[in-house]
Amino acid sequence: MMPKQPNILFIICDDLAWGDLSCHGNPHISTPHLDQMRATGTSLSGYRSGPLCTPARACLMTGRYQQRTRAIDTYCGRSMIDPSERTLAQVLGGAGYRTGLFGKWHLGDCHPMRPCDLGFDDSLWHRGGGIGQQGDHPSNHAKHAAGGGSYFNPVCCRGTEDVATTGYCTDVFTDAAIEFVSHPHQAPFFAYLAFNAPHTPLEVGAEWAQPFLNAGLPDKAAQLYGMVANIDHNVGRIIAALDQHGLSESTLLVFTSDHGPCGSAKINGKTRWNADLRDYKGSLFEGGVRVPCLLRWPGTLQADHRIDAPTHPIDWLPSFAALCGAETPTDRCIDGVDLSPALLASEPVPERDLFFQWHRGDTPEIERNAGLLRWPWKWYSDKNCTEHLFNLSTDPLERHNLIAAEGQRADTMRADYRNWFTEVGSERCNNYDPPPITVGGAATNVRLSRNDWRVIGPDGWSENERGRWWITAPEHGRFTVSLSFDPGAPIENCCLAVDAELYRGGTTQTIDLAAGPHLIEAWCTDQKARRSALYVELSTPD
Repeated sequence: MMPKQPNILFIICDDLAWGDLSCHGNPHISTPHLDQMRATGTSLSGYRSGPLCTPARACLMTGRYQQRTRAIDTYCGRSMIDPSERTLAQVLGGAGYRTGLFGKWHLGDCHPMRPCDLGFDDSLWHRGGGIGQQGDHPSNHAKHAAGGGSYFNPVCCRGTEDVATTGYCTDVFTDAAIEFVSHPHQAPFFAYLAFNAPHTPLEVGAEWAQPFLNAGLPDKAAQLYGMVANIDHNVGRIIAALDQHGLSESTLLVFTSDHGPCGSAKINGKTRWNADLRDYKGSLFEGGVRVPCLLRWPGTLQADHRIDAPTHPIDWLPSFAALCGAETPTDRCIDGVDLSPALLASEPVPERDLFFQWHRGDTPEIERNAGLLRWPWKWYSDKNCTEHLFNLSTDPLERHNLIAAEGQRADTMRADYRNWFTEVGSERCNNYDPPPITVGGAATNVRLSRNDWRVIGPDGWSENERGRWWITAPEHGRFTVSLSFDPGAPIENCCLAVDAELYRGGTTQTIDLAAGPHLIEAWCTDQKARRSALYVELSTPD
C-alpha cells in the first residue's frame, strides 16, 4: 500500500545523455545500478527536458515554463529565478516535509534566490552554473583557471556559509544526501540531489577513468565515462542506504538529466554515443532534449514498465503534490500535468502540447530555437529559424523533414506555438529582466559574480566584457566593498561605480547606499586594458 506521504528522492545529472546508460545500448560502459532501476521500476521513455541547465531546473522547481519565472538562460543575470515563484521545496514543506538540496542549484546565488530562501531546510550546494565556473567560489574558480582539479575538494555552501569539503564532488553531494535521508525523523523528506557531473570539465579519479583507458578509449572519453560510472556507483550507494534504513518501500526515487550531452565532449572526433539521436545540448532535436528518466518505488510501481507518452520537468510539481498530499499553487498557471494516475494505475498521460525554447540573449525571440511537440508530431524552428516537422512515431531519429509535405499541419502548429509564446510572455509583460540582488538587511555578506551581472555591450562574462549588477538595499547602510580580479591580472587603477558616483582607489573601499535600487560596476585599468572585476563583495561592518 502506498504510504500516505511518501519520501521523494530526486536525482538529476548535468549533461547526462540518453545514450550514456548501458541499458540504452551504450557499447562503452556498464551502468548496473541504473540498469537495475530500469528493470525493476518504471521508466518515462518519452521524457524530454532542457534544453539547458537553468531552464530545466526552473521548470522542475515550479511546474511552469521557464519564461514565466525569469530564469531563461544560464548566465549574465538570466539564471536567477523570481523569488515570488513557489518551488517544490516550498510546496512540499507546506505539507510537513523536511527538504534538502545537495549539489547544483543554478537558480540564483544571492539573497533572495538561494536554496535557503526558497524552501530548502538543509543544503550543500555550489554557486554558479558549475564548480569552477565564473560565479562559483573563488578558490574553485582559481583551481579551474589554473588547469583543473576543481571537482576535487571543492568549497561549497552549507546553507549560507562557505565550507571546505573533502573528496570528489559527486561523492561529496551523495554523502550529504545519504546523511540527510538516513537521519531519524518523523517527517517525510524531499531530497534533491543534483550532480554537476558529467558536465565539463571532464575530471574524475584515476580509478574511474583507468578501465576505459585500458579498453582503448581516448583520455577525454575515459574521463567522461569514468564520471558516468561514478554516478552509477553513487546511485547504488543511495539505493543501499534506502534499503539499509528500511526506506525503500516508502520512497519514490527518480533519476534523470537536465538535457542532452555537451557537443564539445568528443570521442575520436565524434559526438559521444547517443543512440543515433540527432544533435546535442542546446538544440531541440531529440539528442538535445530526450534524456533518461527512471523511477524506483518497490511495492508501488510496476517493474520493467515504460510510459512512452511525452513528459516534461513541468510535470513534477503537480505530480509530487498529488502523491504527497500537498497543495498545488492555485494563484498562478501551472503548466505541468499530474502523472500519478499513470504511475500508480497505468492510466494514460493526458494528451497535451509541450513547448520548448532557449537561446542566448536577454529576451526570448519568437520562432528562434523553439519547438512544439504534439505527439507524434514535432514542429521545430531551429537557431537559424529554419523550420522542421517530424513524425516521431515513424522517424524517431528525425531524418526526414516533412515541412513541405505537411504544410497545413506545420502552419497550425506554428500558430499554436506563437499563441503560447504570447501567453507566457504576457505574464511578465514581456519583461525578462532579472530580480535585483538584495544587499543589507538579512544579506550581510554578498558576493556578486559575473554569472549574475548584466552585460553592457556584447554578451559574455570574461574580464574583457563590461557588466553591472542590479542590487537593492532594504535600508540605508554602510558597506565595505572588496574587489577581486582574474588570477594574474595586473591591478593598478581600481574603480567602483555606484549609480552616477565613481570611487577610485584600492581593492577595498567603503561606501554608503541609500535604501532602494542601485547599479554597481567595478573594474581596473593598466597600460594595456580595462579589466572587469571577477567578484565584488559587499559586507556590512560589524
